[in-house]
Amino acid sequence: MADLDQVLAEIRRGTDEILLEADLLEKLKEGRPLRIKLGADPTAPDIHLGHTVILNKLRLFQELGHEVIFLIGDFTGMVGDPSGKNSTRPPLTREQVLANAETYKEQVYKILDPVKTRIEFNSSWLEPLGAAGMIRLASKQTVARMMERDDFKKRYASGQSIAIHEFMYPLLQGYDSVALQADVELGGTDQKFNLLMGRELQKAEGQKPQAVIMMPLLEGLDGVKKMSKSAHNYIGVSEPANEMFGKLMSISDDLMWRYFELLSFRPLAEIEQFKQDVANGSNPRDIKIALAKEIITRFHDEASAQSAHQAFVDRAKGMLPDDIDAVELVAGEGLAIANLLKDADLVASTSEAMRMIKQGAVKMDGEKLDDSRMILSAGTVAVFQVGKRKFAKVTLV
Repeated sequence: MADLDQVLAEIRRGTDEILLEADLLEKLKEGRPLRIKLGADPTAPDIHLGHTVILNKLRLFQELGHEVIFLIGDFTGMVGDPSGKNSTRPPLTREQVLANAETYKEQVYKILDPVKTRIEFNSSWLEPLGAAGMIRLASKQTVARMMERDDFKKRYASGQSIAIHEFMYPLLQGYDSVALQADVELGGTDQKFNLLMGRELQKAEGQKPQAVIMMPLLEGLDGVKKMSKSAHNYIGVSEPANEMFGKLMSISDDLMWRYFELLSFRPLAEIEQFKQDVANGSNPRDIKIALAKEIITRFHDEASAQSAHQAFVDRAKGMLPDDIDAVELVAGEGLAIANLLKDADLVASTSEAMRMIKQGAVKMDGEKLDDSRMILSAGTVAVFQVGKRKFAKVTLV
């Protein structure tokens, strides 16, 4: 039992909730490889660190000797998961879904062992259901049950539309668990309704219901919203090492501990020692560097992590990176600094440029700019910097 207690402690680490833990314990006691399911709709081509919170838990199950099934929702991706959405999500075309699915497979293998990973596509069993099968599936639940979902309830109360096909999504995801005879399904806290639907449908089919492990949603770089590409607060697992390092070093000292909890593979005792060291006066920056190097080593290699650290130190000392983009812009009768920064791809808009200048985050040849109305003329050649990581050598003609 001591070994099983240790296994459960590792599984519990970083989880938000396990439903039902007694079911999971009984399955573990059977001593066979369990079928561990994680479904992902390939709605975007990039996987970020927020996604890896669950993937890391999947990796743990691989190390414990269980069968990991990474399910790509090529069928459900064309429906669109309504979880946590305040409006109907536009479905993707099959071409978009399949293109994204290919990049997903490549990226998840940065974390999962390819040899121990079983890739499935839910179109394999959902397409053959046909219209009659879909009607039978829809008969398994009532509208009242669907309206228990918090997001549906809020949308209905506020007069926002709910499309009929959105009611089908939880049923389709639940049927995936039936088709795979899943023992355990992983998902984010926003997936609770869908995950429990799998248990209900399995019971209806005479199967033992899956245990559900819900992982928390990782906050993005801003420390407020969940990490997502749409919120521009994410770190992609395929980003260059220098970019990853700079972004990780930009998180707050408080958020750093959240990232350690959900992203680091270090023993909990070691993380607790880090916290004690900081409480005793150690610089949290040094602990953050250790986190950044660990994550970059995982997705690149140790040499890249060391190089990214050195590049960060050099920039902090005022040294310029070797790979500054050279940009040539037409000045005409003069180019406003806000337009220059936008045209050089250092900011997304002129309003952002004005804001960054006001915040003192823009430098020209190492000198901080404070004049947001500056006009530069043809013949100007200078290195412009926005924040800590964005540089461009601009020539005005």
